[in-house]
Amino acid sequence: MVVPLEMTGRMIVRGIVGCPVCRREYPIQRGVVRFGAAGAAAEPAAMGAASDPEVIWALLGLSGPGGFVVLVGSAARLARALAERMGGVHFVGVNAPADVECSAVLTLLAHPSTIPLRSSAARGVVLGAGWAREPWVGEGARVLLGGLRLVAVADAVSVPGLDQLAAARGMWVGQKSGQESALSGE
Repeated sequence: MVVPLEMTGRMIVRGIVGCPVCRREYPIQRGVVRFGAAGAAAEPAAMGAASDPEVIWALLGLSGPGGFVVLVGSAARLARALAERMGGVHFVGVNAPADVECSAVLTLLAHPSTIPLRSSAARGVVLGAGWAREPWVGEGARVLLGGLRLVAVADAVSVPGLDQLAAARGMWVGQKSGQESALSGE
């Protein structure tokens, strides 16, 4: 259940979301669904290659429309630029910086310790600098579809169920073990 209290166009800026599983209600404030106080991570101002949407797009290895990609922390700043390269893909920002606003291509969520999405649903996950640690790496692997990729702004990441594909220049790429997704286009 969603109760909009204030809208801008088709976007809910203020309202309430009801969870059918736990039967709790969560506020929508400034377009962000708040499942609790967002966790924080120390993130550097400059992210190097991680701030280049072309690099992130290439590392995700996605083609074709459909589904969504999760962007954690400062990675949410890349949503609009990635949307230009990945038409028809939606983005979900988790614990995005305060300067990131929801849009037609970006839904914002805040949670202190999880990615509040169902398991094996995302076509890709990008963890911003400072977020490539537990519980976020494990959560990223959990929400990722089998055969698809998690990109982290980190030198090294170790998660059961993710096979390292590459690591260089402060970027790490892993692929989730499992069946290839029909949405991946590969």
